[in-house]
Amino acid sequence: MRPARTLAILTALTLLAPLASAQCTPVQLTAAQAHQRMMDLLHIASIRPGFSGSPSGPNPANYDESKAGPFSPVPNPLVLTNGKPVTSAKMWWKQRRPQIVTLFDEDVLGKTPAHTPAVRWEIVSTTNEMNGDIPVITKKLLGHLDNSACPAINVAIQLTLSTPANAKGPVPVIMELDLSPEVMAMLAKRFPNLFRQPAGPTWQQQVLAKGWGYASYIPTSVQADSAAGLTEGVIGLVNRGQPSSPDDWGVLKAWAWGASRALDYFETDKAVDAKRVGITGHSRYGKASLIAMAYDPRFAIGYISSSGEGGAKLYRHIYGEGVGNLASDEYYWMDGNFIKYDGPLTVDDIPVDANELIALVAPRPVFISGGSSAQPADGWIDAKGMFLAAAGASPVYELLGARGLGTSVFPPPLTSLTTGALAFRQHDQGHTPVPNWPFFISWAQTWLQ
Repeated sequence: MRPARTLAILTALTLLAPLASAQCTPVQLTAAQAHQRMMDLLHIASIRPGFSGSPSGPNPANYDESKAGPFSPVPNPLVLTNGKPVTSAKMWWKQRRPQIVTLFDEDVLGKTPAHTPAVRWEIVSTTNEMNGDIPVITKKLLGHLDNSACPAINVAIQLTLSTPANAKGPVPVIMELDLSPEVMAMLAKRFPNLFRQPAGPTWQQQVLAKGWGYASYIPTSVQADSAAGLTEGVIGLVNRGQPSSPDDWGVLKAWAWGASRALDYFETDKAVDAKRVGITGHSRYGKASLIAMAYDPRFAIGYISSSGEGGAKLYRHIYGEGVGNLASDEYYWMDGNFIKYDGPLTVDDIPVDANELIALVAPRPVFISGGSSAQPADGWIDAKGMFLAAAGASPVYELLGARGLGTSVFPPPLTSLTTGALAFRQHDQGHTPVPNWPFFISWAQTWLQ
């Protein structure tokens, strides 16, 4: 081939390369196909079945405290991987905390990509309205992710912000990881008793009474709550429509990432005191809220409700939801590597536990909440397992000069452990955050004002 022609071809290919890289078509996999693909990558032939929430179901979950353990040592957040004790705040920040983050990244939650899409915020609407008897200004926002790397994937973070209309300056804001209005309407129609608002002010009205604002962030606008959706959303966008690797971040980490991008916006809004933004979530969104606090030190305070396994509950406390449930049906919440702890490894082999996830929040205030540990009330999320994790994180709080729980004895329901930066309360109702809202807000006032 003549040199001139060769040069022309190479030049054409160079010019076309950016165009080719910008064109991607997301791979379509079913949830079952995506799970089997990850199993194949890990060379795992089978895993143990997850627990059934029903006593009459196959492989029923344990609700007998005498059989719950832990039966293996819970990792100590104040011991380095070489066995050396952590004796100072400097050792925690410089040595031990980075070790724990790395272990969660590699074995549990996945690694956040080094480069994530930029977000451009758009104020869709601004309205003056009333919430109860308090006037508020509500902004509806969309955070558009830069999809130039894969134009076929469009992602826009859904966020709503409401602040008191009569505020004299920027106010604290509590942001809830929330269901979309469409999902809420569907669930309210199917389960009217579950979604019926009890008498009295809503949590939003309760925070307005303190002079604070509130926000609603829809995590599924960032990443679908589905294994089949991993080639779309922000995870698919970063991977250009290709399936994830075992090390890639899972959905919980992606939801937490979206919460941080909402906080980026709050830092630009003069109505918000961005140094006093709290985060809250219930159930799976409680897991993501705790992860957001652990990885983003800008969140000032947290209300973590009924987060269970993968959240504030000890993996090694075998009660209610278990590792097998996360490794099978909800494996996509975690990274792919987590599956191995349900076969061939076990829960005892996980190098970290929830006490260390909570410890990553220290010394910032966080309120761990759950419903009654009785079944079927809220036993699935294991209130005692969450208490044990919080108690296990207390020494880190104390090392950093903050007060922990103040006890290692599991309290009876309706006992408020709220004298320190690490708080815990078990209400006597079901799988709901509502009963503990007044207690959280009263406790939070100390920190936010």
